[in-house]
Amino acid sequence: MTAAVAKRRAGGRAASTLAPQTLMQEAMKARQASYSPYSRFAVGAALLGASGKVHHGCNVENASFGLTCCAERSAVFKAVSEGERDFLAVAVTARTGEGAPPCGACRQVLAEFSPAMWVYWRDGRGRILKKCLSALLPDQFDFMEHGRKRS
Repeated sequence: MTAAVAKRRAGGRAASTLAPQTLMQEAMKARQASYSPYSRFAVGAALLGASGKVHHGCNVENASFGLTCCAERSAVFKAVSEGERDFLAVAVTARTGEGAPPCGACRQVLAEFSPAMWVYWRDGRGRILKKCLSALLPDQFDFMEHGRKRS
């Protein structure tokens, strides 16, 4: 267990081991792989795992729009499929020099694993904004009883 994970599990909130600007640069790299021929709204996400590994994700559109997958969910699904389930932060970028906060569906998927993680995105001026995921999704859906640990 890393020191950051130990600190979080002990009740403290660990800071990510990557600066927000560095994580945002990783999101910009991920954005380059976007498949967005319909909306022309390319999005990239960089998800920082508690292991220190950065998982990239991009949006993948489909002619049947409901089958489209957002960048954040792509990154989560990739990370989980590789065995990582505890995350410290995610950076999201869209458009050139701008970003967008995660949509509601992505917030819920992220909260399934790490509701205390940090979320970074850019405002209209290109400044990096930061919020705790639990502030972006204060009343997440929880199928399990409160306080019961998922396995």
